[in-house]
Amino acid sequence: MKLKFTNLMLSSAVLLLAVAFTPDGGKNPKPGVDGPPAKFIDPANMDLSVKPGDDFFDYANGTWIKQNAIPSKETRWGSFNILHQENTDKLLGLLNQVGKTKGLPKGSLKQRVGDLYASGMDSIAIEKRGYGPIKPDLERIAKVSDLNGVINEMVYERVNGEGSPLFGFGVGQDSKHPNKNIVQFGQGGTSLPDRDYYIKDDARTKKVQDAYKQYIVTLFTLTGASQADAEKNASTIFNIETVLAKAQLSRVAMRDPNKTYNKFAVTDFDKTTPHLNWAQLMPLMKVTGQDTVLVAQPDFFKAADALLASTPVADWKVYLQWNILKGSASALSSSFVKANFEYGSILSGQKVQTPRNERMSNLVDGSVGELLGQLYVEKYFTPAAKQYMVNLVNNLKVTLGERIQHLDWMSDVTKAKALKKLAAFTVKIGYPDKWQPYAGLVIERNDYAGNLRRIAVWRYNYSTSQLGKPVDKARWGMSPPTVNASYSPTNNDITFPAGILQFPFFDFGADDAVNYGGIGAVIGHEMTHGFDDQGRQFDADGTLRDWWTKDDADKFKTRADQVVAQYNSFTVLDTIHVNGRLTLGENLADLGGLNVAYAAFKKTKEGQSNTKIDGFTPDQRFFLSWAQVWRGSQRPEVAAQRILTDPHSPEQYRTNAPITNIDAWYAAFNVQPGDKMYKKPEDRTKVW
Repeated sequence: MKLKFTNLMLSSAVLLLAVAFTPDGGKNPKPGVDGPPAKFIDPANMDLSVKPGDDFFDYANGTWIKQNAIPSKETRWGSFNILHQENTDKLLGLLNQVGKTKGLPKGSLKQRVGDLYASGMDSIAIEKRGYGPIKPDLERIAKVSDLNGVINEMVYERVNGEGSPLFGFGVGQDSKHPNKNIVQFGQGGTSLPDRDYYIKDDARTKKVQDAYKQYIVTLFTLTGASQADAEKNASTIFNIETVLAKAQLSRVAMRDPNKTYNKFAVTDFDKTTPHLNWAQLMPLMKVTGQDTVLVAQPDFFKAADALLASTPVADWKVYLQWNILKGSASALSSSFVKANFEYGSILSGQKVQTPRNERMSNLVDGSVGELLGQLYVEKYFTPAAKQYMVNLVNNLKVTLGERIQHLDWMSDVTKAKALKKLAAFTVKIGYPDKWQPYAGLVIERNDYAGNLRRIAVWRYNYSTSQLGKPVDKARWGMSPPTVNASYSPTNNDITFPAGILQFPFFDFGADDAVNYGGIGAVIGHEMTHGFDDQGRQFDADGTLRDWWTKDDADKFKTRADQVVAQYNSFTVLDTIHVNGRLTLGENLADLGGLNVAYAAFKKTKEGQSNTKIDGFTPDQRFFLSWAQVWRGSQRPEVAAQRILTDPHSPEQYRTNAPITNIDAWYAAFNVQPGDKMYKKPEDRTKVW
């Protein structure tokens, strides 16, 4: 099973950074520094004409949303996106400084960060090269003459940083032996965001399919193919990928860690794929000395192998050339970049291209994040923020432990094991104790495409180099500037990068209600992931192992099914429903996290008082803080895509659904029968 981290925001999340903002998008003054204290809960952002019991999201955020249209370069706009923009501005300040500095020692942190950024900003050189960086790859593929050549090319592209055709492959933790690394195979081979885009035939899906085919045609014609040949290529590629998509497991099915844990002896895996001899191929993939592998979806590999044999070599050559084209388009000349954007805009609704400098900032952070991250934390992260988080995490751990002890549906036997797991949580705050040096990675100032290829090769080599070594549990899955948070089931750890420790999640000048409704709920969210429908299947050591009594597991599933049913009832756009099974883990984490944060908040002096600030009681401010974290709107195109691909529910329902199960919210806002969000006390779901 390929390890996945559960996180606060999105599976395809932008990088985020938090600051305080006024309703018009400008920065609030820093309390006590730049002017009068900011209103951390500002009524000007709210729509007070809406009853809080009818639509709390709109009540808390309605006026702000009406006054803040989605910018043309964005697909969504709200708290997270504004914070991402501020983060980008900070990173650009650092990148512009090091990017303009020439003659830095070769291989140094600043040389590699600065030259990577500078190479991506050199649009004149990139334009001049056209598609030259990939021309040798296309010519090499054109010379393939048989099935063995096709398979060898697939291996070559993977090892040389040119993509991952046909299937997924990597090295990661063995879920049942989490201190060991193991070779892992998984389904893949498709280009659209989800298998459903190949299988469904409704109007919205057909529009995406047509845009994808046109994208294929455009890229092939840009490399000299005739219109007729390019259209034929598009049909060939779409047909191959459709077969692969139909063989893939759904995202819901892949949420079952036991279903995707299938260990094979290499010799036995070979028997399932007559045309893919893994004993011979793995050494070519830089994997030696391994006699067992994990295969997440064995049936997919049987189907892929059969497709290899039944599809003409000429078609596979087209497919492999497409793998090169689609993976490189955004790094080539402007005509390729334009085609890439136009296709992406059909999927996302984005109106104009993100400025080049912002795209390059995101690329550097995503490529060498622990080099850029060192510059970031040196300037923007304080020891005081880290200490605050340490204290708050400990407070939340104690509170979650108390709640587990008082559960009325769980036996003492399972409670003891749950508490043992909670006590074993490792907490990562701010930045890694040991930075990734990217040893051997060469970055050249005048070779953007080459830099990207070398980064991909370095990542591949680093991954395979971990075989035979114990798992390095100190490694991070996010860069320090990221405003997000995560939980790893096999590490049993929670991670809070430096970027998240700012408003609206946290501010030293804010009252406890704001901080507990923000960063407190984030901490509780990640802790609850250890006990959601996936996380609960891993024990205190991070091992995929059942530690529940059957009766307790059945009671948990009953409560989880209530959460599924609640979210299944929500719609987005017209008739598209939230997928309560796909989003179950995040929904449970939101519900549990908010409950734990509220219980911890009630231990504070403010939480025990009724003193109002800006007209709101402490309890009201707690829930309003939660709501403003999720403030925002999104384009219909990206909303439709996220329903298929994102394990997180839309922001409106992340705000509204959990609070309908929390008695304190009803009391805080006098929510009564007849209000649209009202649930009878006996119908309110209680889990953690």
